[in-house]
Amino acid sequence: MNGFILQTSLFIGIIPALILLYIGLKGFEGKFKDKLIFLTFIVGIIIGTISVAIEFFTQEIGLIYIILFPILEQLFKTIVLNLGRFQEKQETTIYGFSLGLGFGSVFTPAAIIQYNEPNLAFFAAIIGSLGIILFHAATGILIGYGIYTKKLTKYLTIAILLQLVVTGVILVTSLVQTSYLQIIIVLYGILLFWYATKKVMPRILEESQRRKRTQKEIDIKSK
Repeated sequence: MNGFILQTSLFIGIIPALILLYIGLKGFEGKFKDKLIFLTFIVGIIIGTISVAIEFFTQEIGLIYIILFPILEQLFKTIVLNLGRFQEKQETTIYGFSLGLGFGSVFTPAAIIQYNEPNLAFFAAIIGSLGIILFHAATGILIGYGIYTKKLTKYLTIAILLQLVVTGVILVTSLVQTSYLQIIIVLYGILLFWYATKKVMPRILEESQRRKRTQKEIDIKSK
């Protein structure tokens, strides 16, 4: 069973993330480079793995976990998205989406590997990790949009505050041994994912159209 888990758990996280990436990018064709989508997804997996490793070796810190790890995880994504090549660019919002999905996909195998057999807690961890994938995709979008609009501090703070709910639920779940509470993370992730992909990402399309109209009006007046 352990061998099976080790060999397949990573794909259990990556496959849903790739499906969500494919669905989420519809309507944004021409607004991003395929190479950078792939690259940010892979980088997301790498920094997500680093984050999980840090959390694993410091999991005994207690209540500080609720505050420390939201800051750590969101800063990891911010460092990547705030590189010079991404600053003030609309497509950074989209790359934040792919980075967040890659980052979140790591938490599924991390949750699975904690258990030696498929019990209730095992399946609850898998379900809860889906919510975490959705959550990190949403916060990746928010951070990317913040970098594009020069409001990074605002959107980074929002992302950290939003994650306090996730870490709070995880802490309560571990303390009182109530695995079914993981459903809260899933519902929370769905809500944030819907908002980020339907309300925030489309803003870059609207702003592009607005810029085109403005430029067209300028060109007409200059003739």
